[in-house]
Amino acid sequence: MKKRIGEILLNLGYITEDALSRALEIQQKEGHKRKIGEILEELALKEEELIQALSIQLDLPVINREDMPKEMPLERVSYEFLKENCMLPLRLTDGVLEVAISDPTNTSSLEMLEISYGVEVKPFLARKSLILRQLETIFASRESMMKRVLEDVEEDVEAEVTEETGKLEDLAQEKGIIQLVNLIIENAVRDRASDIHIEPEETAVRVRYRIDGVLYEKETIPVRMKAAVTSRIKLLASMNIAERRLPQDGRIEGRFGDKEIDIRVSTVPTVYGESIVMRLLDREASFITLEELGFDDELLKTYSSLIKRPYGMILITGPTGSGKSTTLYASLDRINTPDKKIITVEEPVEYLMKGINQINVRPKIGLTFASGLRHIVRQDPDIIMVGEIRDLETASIAIHAALTGHLLFSTLHTNDAPSAITRLVDMGVEHYLVSSTLIGVMAQRLVRRICPFCKTEYPISEDIKEEFGFNTDHLWQGQGCEQCSNTGYRGRIAIFELLTINDEIREMITEKASSRELRERAIQTGMRTLREDGLLKVQRGITTLDEVLRVTQVEL
Repeated sequence: MKKRIGEILLNLGYITEDALSRALEIQQKEGHKRKIGEILEELALKEEELIQALSIQLDLPVINREDMPKEMPLERVSYEFLKENCMLPLRLTDGVLEVAISDPTNTSSLEMLEISYGVEVKPFLARKSLILRQLETIFASRESMMKRVLEDVEEDVEAEVTEETGKLEDLAQEKGIIQLVNLIIENAVRDRASDIHIEPEETAVRVRYRIDGVLYEKETIPVRMKAAVTSRIKLLASMNIAERRLPQDGRIEGRFGDKEIDIRVSTVPTVYGESIVMRLLDREASFITLEELGFDDELLKTYSSLIKRPYGMILITGPTGSGKSTTLYASLDRINTPDKKIITVEEPVEYLMKGINQINVRPKIGLTFASGLRHIVRQDPDIIMVGEIRDLETASIAIHAALTGHLLFSTLHTNDAPSAITRLVDMGVEHYLVSSTLIGVMAQRLVRRICPFCKTEYPISEDIKEEFGFNTDHLWQGQGCEQCSNTGYRGRIAIFELLTINDEIREMITEKASSRELRERAIQTGMRTLREDGLLKVQRGITTLDEVLRVTQVEL
């Protein structure tokens, strides 16, 4: 029978009976949430002593720093996974992967390594501090890792890649190219990027990540690798490698950086080759609530009353990338109950929602927003969400659906809330139909949040206080740290402008008032503008004045 770790430590003379009794008492009080060895370490047991005892208990060899190899097979696992599980792949030889691990009872992570590498895993014991230090050393400089991968790729890729499709397919399967593309995606996931831009230029290929709405240049790939990298991405996305003259769309699904990621890929031919943009969607991400989006109590109360109406049309407006889809999902999540039938028509379906019927638009086979909307009205829905109103046909069917007792959500690309009304009219919708169906329009933008890890106060001048109406002597900003990649920002939050359609606004729409007139009246009756909502979030220390000025315009 296997000896208990406490008994082994006693026999080795590393602990006393009193220390073991105290540790067992602590473990019992905590409900056995921690292992006895972990508690004993807090009570002055040395890490080396615990490892030695575990080696005897489990009959596993111990590996020290001098035994660590210089090159390790790390291409199939992420830094986050290894750090979280405190393990380090050492060697891969003859179908066996040797792994250093501080907790060999963590069998689930060892099994994940077996699946990832497709080989048998042989564990070795190592101190936790040693493993974490080695990981930090290996992954400390991402640039050096990228440089190492690029050097490996140089050996695989010939001077200038031929245009032959067969040759491109061979290059796309080369180990170095596979590793390079995986590293680009994993780095983007680690940096919380929403998009990867791979842009060929005359002498190099530029790689940029969009993080919190702003593009940052991250890597530069030699131009001679352009065809191989492009082919690898197109192969993963099930695109036609041979077609380089026309734009293509594809999709990649896989695990990158220890996360299940859905990647939408778009290629466009440019002067120097195909430009690639990859939109990253984290399939494991939880839904963001309306409060987390940036709704304060007052706005949430008003908006909640709108989305709980039995019928009518609600529009979310803003440019591409302003978070409209996220707001729609959060809204549907708030009102999704068993007694309601909700159907959506989207392009594409970004997040799967339980209890909601979601339709993916497929224009190539004739399933457009308009045709999808026309058919789902016959599905007896209570609530409908249309990804975007792009034309008169879609707008007309949406208006009809709202008139016949459905609550309908959709989006438009306009700069502010009142402009959505004139946009519908410009499409060809009659004024009286807009006033009869529209119950609310909300414009929004995304601003970057101040990084909580390096957030600091700074004084502001009287001129700034007077110009923007601040009633405080200081504001907040991020200094820049490792957590925010020295940007001073981490994450984003929305600012809003909600126009509720009351009787007075409804009458003005019928009388064909301009968007300027509608805006002025809405502000007079209490509508908070995008800039005003942003300035409130600046004063509360959520974002910066620069961010709000960047995404809003002066009220004319």
